[in-house]
Amino acid sequence: MRSPHHAPCTLAHQAAALLLIATTFFLTRLLDRPLSALSSPCAAPSSSWPHRDLRIYVYAEDEVDGLRALLRGRHGDVPAATCLKGQWGTQVKIHKLLLSSRFRTLDKDQADLFFVPTYVKCVRMTGALNDKEINQTYVKVLSQMPYFRRSGGRDHIFVFPSGAGAHLFRSWATFLNRSIILTPEGDRTDKRGTSAFNTWKDIIIPGNVDDSMVKTDMRAVQPIPLTKRKYLANFLGRTQGKVGRLQLVKLAKQYPDKLESPELKLSGPDKLGRIDYFKHLRNAKFCLAPRGESSWTLRFYESFFVECVPVILSDEVELPFQNVIDYTEVSIKWPASKIGPGLLEYLESIPDGRVEEMIGRGREMRCLWVYAPDTERCSAMSAVVWELERKVRRFHQSAETFWLHNRSIVNRDLVEFHEWTTPVPLP
Repeated sequence: MRSPHHAPCTLAHQAAALLLIATTFFLTRLLDRPLSALSSPCAAPSSSWPHRDLRIYVYAEDEVDGLRALLRGRHGDVPAATCLKGQWGTQVKIHKLLLSSRFRTLDKDQADLFFVPTYVKCVRMTGALNDKEINQTYVKVLSQMPYFRRSGGRDHIFVFPSGAGAHLFRSWATFLNRSIILTPEGDRTDKRGTSAFNTWKDIIIPGNVDDSMVKTDMRAVQPIPLTKRKYLANFLGRTQGKVGRLQLVKLAKQYPDKLESPELKLSGPDKLGRIDYFKHLRNAKFCLAPRGESSWTLRFYESFFVECVPVILSDEVELPFQNVIDYTEVSIKWPASKIGPGLLEYLESIPDGRVEEMIGRGREMRCLWVYAPDTERCSAMSAVVWELERKVRRFHQSAETFWLHNRSIVNRDLVEFHEWTTPVPLP
């Protein structure tokens, strides 16, 4: 029986209720739509992106025993400047940009995410740490981080820029299998048998293009008009015994007027300097980017700054920021199994007008490959921060985290979180 104190539910009331539900649903879906759906196919990120009040804590190198060794080597004598160039550079650049970021917090209790700075690829290549030392030091560092244990590492961020990726830390599968990994490498199954990249939690980041090529007004090598380029396509890289690369070198010998593929030397008088390398790269309409030691290649990113169209010849490649970039607008992906004369015939059939259009689109969004502050209208860091914000969990949980009726977080021994002592046991 209806209560006498309630007004009758009329058809008008029902219609209004349905309208309210529909409006709420529409607005929720609109606000939750990826930015690619709200902007042009190749829209660059901007300061208008809806950042929430993201807070990232950056561990200081002297805050945790052992962390300095992962940054500076066993003797602490590897300067950051040494690690800034080449593919190691993203570890340094992201660290420094987060230190000055508007999203940085000095209060762990206020942090949504925690950044663990390490330059392990660099210190390993310079001989400052060996593989065994890297593994032991990582475990030592992580065991002293109560906040890492609280979440099982889910809110902790690590950068692995190149080479072996997260496999540089041999025990990554035990300790970092829940953590957020920033890496350009989406696949390492060629040698490792398994990939450390997980599309649900990790983020693909751009490779580290030489600083001399990303400066807007002072680019070391300028593009040349399409009609003045000598070659249809080029591949500038070492073969490394990889099938696809060897096929390209063979193809270049068959069609020397169409495809340039010189043998690059790592040292000696015939070594191609950085400026000469980019001068060669710009001299073709299409820059071929085959798989190397892993599925990604820096040549893909470099091509945008000499303004040739990148042709991806790596079937397993993962590309960054696919939420906001339509890669069909700026690149071509061709099956690696189809490398041969048919590839050159296809590229030759593409009208110059379409090539110019793709180059123009790439010119609009290449700022996404530049490691500049997240306050810039468009930068790699702006996009990384936007991706990180999508990884934030309001609640932190792990197999060793428990909670009580009074909202206190405790460990297995019912000790409150803020009383946890270090080193904290790890799996």
